[in-house]
Amino acid sequence: GAPGDVNSNVLVSRSTGDAQLDKAVWQWLSWDKNQKTKEQIESLLQAGKHRELRERLCCRLSFGTAGLRSAMGAGFCYINDLTVIQSTQGIYKYLERNFSDFKQRGFVVGYDTRGQVTSNCSSKKLAKLTAAVLLAKDVLVYFFSTYVPTPFVPYAVQQLGAVAGVMITASHNRKEDNGYKVYWENGAQITSPHDKEIIKCIEECVEPWSGSWNENLVDTSPLRQDPLQKICDSYMEDLTKICYHRELNVQSSLKFVHTSFHGVGHDYVQLAFRAFGFQPPIPVPEQKDPDPDFSTVKCPNPEEGESVLELSLRLAEKEGARVVVATDPDADRLAVAEQQENGCWKVFTGNELAALFGWWMFSCWKENCSQDADVGNVYMLATTVSSKILRAIALKEGFHFEETLPGFKWIGSRVKNLLDKGKEVLFAFEESIGFMCGTSVLDKDGVSAAVVIAEMATYLQGQGLTLAQKLVDIYEIYGYHISKTSYFLCHEPATIKRIFERLRNFEGPESYPRCCGAFSILHVRDVTTGYDSSQLNHKAVLPVSKSSQMITFTFQNGCVATLRTSGTEPKIKYYAEMCALPGHSDRSVLEEELQKLIEALIGDFLEPAKNGLTWRSA
Repeated sequence: GAPGDVNSNVLVSRSTGDAQLDKAVWQWLSWDKNQKTKEQIESLLQAGKHRELRERLCCRLSFGTAGLRSAMGAGFCYINDLTVIQSTQGIYKYLERNFSDFKQRGFVVGYDTRGQVTSNCSSKKLAKLTAAVLLAKDVLVYFFSTYVPTPFVPYAVQQLGAVAGVMITASHNRKEDNGYKVYWENGAQITSPHDKEIIKCIEECVEPWSGSWNENLVDTSPLRQDPLQKICDSYMEDLTKICYHRELNVQSSLKFVHTSFHGVGHDYVQLAFRAFGFQPPIPVPEQKDPDPDFSTVKCPNPEEGESVLELSLRLAEKEGARVVVATDPDADRLAVAEQQENGCWKVFTGNELAALFGWWMFSCWKENCSQDADVGNVYMLATTVSSKILRAIALKEGFHFEETLPGFKWIGSRVKNLLDKGKEVLFAFEESIGFMCGTSVLDKDGVSAAVVIAEMATYLQGQGLTLAQKLVDIYEIYGYHISKTSYFLCHEPATIKRIFERLRNFEGPESYPRCCGAFSILHVRDVTTGYDSSQLNHKAVLPVSKSSQMITFTFQNGCVATLRTSGTEPKIKYYAEMCALPGHSDRSVLEEELQKLIEALIGDFLEPAKNGLTWRSA
């Protein structure tokens, strides 16, 4: 790129004294055509803020557990027009190498409702630029004419036979963030080695091509198709495959409240309820329409529980609705609350909901399967930091249970693999309220989960049971599984590294802790290094993932606890679960033991005071 379109005198006179930084500044100012983000870099340069310029320009985005995710704003490690164009150019290169029929089969582009005025950046605009890069190269692009739930993109990739797809979303992250989620032709999120190879391709062509900035191409190019109606109709039709009690739903007097958390969910959840024969759920008016500022919640994550569900719980009380369903802003995850006999609300954890879903999906399969159906052909999956309740149900009922690394991308790929071998997968989940009911979508889906919960609640009401009562039933039959998940904020990568390295060299070089407080440790698995003391050869069965930290401890008392870094936020997460055998269930004793163990885990292994970790504000 010639520096012709930039006042190069300004650059020369404002050298930062650092050749690498000068080059990055020059590239940014030559390439960025978004006035707002270009001005952000120019004003930092003029103010001599070299440290911040270095932070913004001297590193790149990389693929985490959910694709590329970062704050919106200027710089090569932020989400903005230029980095989205660069990423798409890299993907174009990679797909062109891998598929001879790429241009004919096409590519899907979807987006949520995020945006940031100060950077003139919105999910829709980033999606238009993504499409533009590909349309300018004569690729058929299926570009949704309006915002859609994230699961619509992997669903469309499979339905339309496209080679890949991108969803512009940062899901439930804070409002400053956005992201770029990539799906492969199998309808699952990309895993390694694709992500590494795509990053290489991005680095080979960082300068925008001539047609890449033409965001109007989505309105003028004959190669652009709008898949919205077709995909929406087909999705709702496929949804009925997991509807087992339509006649009950049609007659049901149970009322539901739905909040879409200022995101994309409202219209789609309404349609899903209709597909199941329900009256539409009552929407929370202040949260039903998209709002990139998420103005009624302190953070747009329904996982945060009662504090962020305030408006929906009050509305439900007013309307006499006993169950509240909440989809996160891109509608791929689901939170559920139920009013109890005493008037209080119970907000279910992801692990508790999974116990209900697992019981339900298996019962429905059993009632509807053919005479010669083989339960040994049936599978359920969970990520390794999620509750082992499905394992307990599987052991008793005779189906298979499998674990994957954290992140739904691993579940999606594994499920596809099982389906290709003729297996039947009923349900999969991750504890952070991500659920996959059925296999129409090979990713988590809050829309289908919401309507399955509604059908379950309706069925249980007919049996005189609430969801909470059924949950206790499930634990009585399969054994109590009591878990707690939380996190600390840590903005210093060096501190995080130090915490985990200390655990790896706890009793001396390369020796992990043998106990934690009063609790002795039976096994240690470190997925970062590929070590597992429970295996004969000490090699972990799960694939090594060097880029993130994750260590799991199995205790003598049957507790399993994991410490790991988040793939999408500056958090150290901890997960701990006590699993009891059926009949060994004094719940309060288990809870007390778990609480003590967690206190030891935090105090001895994370040392929050010494390491300056911020406790999650409960």
